[in-house]
Amino acid sequence: MYRELLDAVAADDVERVRALLDAGQSADPPEDGGPTALYRAAARGRVEIVRELLAHGAAPDRISVAAPGPAPGEEGAGAGGDDDGLPLCGAAACGDVETVAALLAAGADPRAAERDGWTPLLWAAANGHTAAARTLLEAGADVEAHNDHGDTPLTLAARRGATGVVRALLEHGADPDAPDGDGDTALSIAEDWLGVHLETALLEHAELEAPEGTEFTVTRAPSPDGHDVVTVASRDGEVVLCAQRGHAAVVTLLEQALEIFVPFPDMLRRALAYRDADRDHETWWTVVDALAARDDEETFEAALELCTGDDPRGREFGADLLGALASREDSADSAGLGDQGADETRAARAVPVLRRMAVTEGVEAVLDSVLNALGRYGDPRALPEVLAVIRRPGRTPTPADPMALAAVMPGVGEDGYDDALAELLRMTEDDDPEVREWATQAVAGLQADGEPIRAALAARLEDSNLTAVAEAARGLAERDDARARDGVQRVLAESGDEYARDLAVQAARRLGLPETELHP
Repeated sequence: MYRELLDAVAADDVERVRALLDAGQSADPPEDGGPTALYRAAARGRVEIVRELLAHGAAPDRISVAAPGPAPGEEGAGAGGDDDGLPLCGAAACGDVETVAALLAAGADPRAAERDGWTPLLWAAANGHTAAARTLLEAGADVEAHNDHGDTPLTLAARRGATGVVRALLEHGADPDAPDGDGDTALSIAEDWLGVHLETALLEHAELEAPEGTEFTVTRAPSPDGHDVVTVASRDGEVVLCAQRGHAAVVTLLEQALEIFVPFPDMLRRALAYRDADRDHETWWTVVDALAARDDEETFEAALELCTGDDPRGREFGADLLGALASREDSADSAGLGDQGADETRAARAVPVLRRMAVTEGVEAVLDSVLNALGRYGDPRALPEVLAVIRRPGRTPTPADPMALAAVMPGVGEDGYDDALAELLRMTEDDDPEVREWATQAVAGLQADGEPIRAALAARLEDSNLTAVAEAARGLAERDDARARDGVQRVLAESGDEYARDLAVQAARRLGLPETELHP
């Protein structure tokens, strides 16, 4: 009878699983030592079945032991092999955050270990699953746990090139200097991958380990932390090796954690080398953030110098770094450049350079960085340059456009306000859904009110981008406009995005809607 439950889980047949459980089938096997339905469901990310099993009494920390030999027709391996291991390890290994959360809510121990000392966090780190790692860390997972080979979450994530996991581990107190079982630190592991062509290196390693004549395929796919995942698999589809392209960013994070000073030119070369390698320029921004954290005159001067150089990539980096440094200065004073002593602020030196770049720059990527930096400083005197960039013929708008414009808008009734508002409202109708979203957020956050603003927000309540709908609802609710209710109800009914739903709940409470309407 239990075999029938295992088969229903393997087939992802939720209704059959539910029927068997409701008919009295135990959620756990009758004896210790066999495979469990909970592990099988968890390792395959079948969260609905996991919830059913837990609701019917499945033990969240029961070890599943694989039956001898593979079951015919079954696919996929979990953390410790087919049907072998802890359910939470299986869920963490495949990165299914919903399943991880469901198991934790049912009492699964985030510090428990399965065969060879592998914990859920070790599996999440080894496979580069940032969201799962963060969920486990917040639940109390041991950030310094190690398996029987001495691998730690940090050394595994460094080897993987998983920037997001490394960042999460460091934020939760991981020792950046702790070695693995071979005596290698996370930094030395990541450094070994710098300058390596990842696809070639993984393929060569796979060929060394496999029987002669084995054929492999190499594929690339985006990962949530901005780096491509490179996968080497045999021709029959079995994954042999995986790694992410984040090793340079990982090195930067670890150097920062260890307080290792790297000269500015070396940091710049690292950023430039990986500028086009990352889908979201993750290494670039990691280097920018690390330099901005130095918050010193040398770094600021170097950024200014880059902005006037001949290399477009250097100018782009300089503008991005100036923008990052803007947040390090007192935001209340940085925009008010007429105050006594303000000439000594970085804003007083950076904004003129950026305004000049906005006029003279011809490279679109550099202009995007200039616009973003001007928005960070928020000086209304840059309004003419911001508008000129946004209105350049042939320019492709970016989400930075509305945010920069909103940041430099003068007050209501001041020179340029009407022109800036008209441009901002126009961007709420842009063809790019992300631009509409950010423009709607900017309009919603304006201190001003008026029918044109309300009409623009109301128009977004029917937007295909549900985050834009949520921003519009928030903006209308802040203005006590009852039309926000339609947006609130739509977001709560249709969106699974946490940020959008939070905005909708805030809007609902502002309108005084009953709690029953917040849980459709």
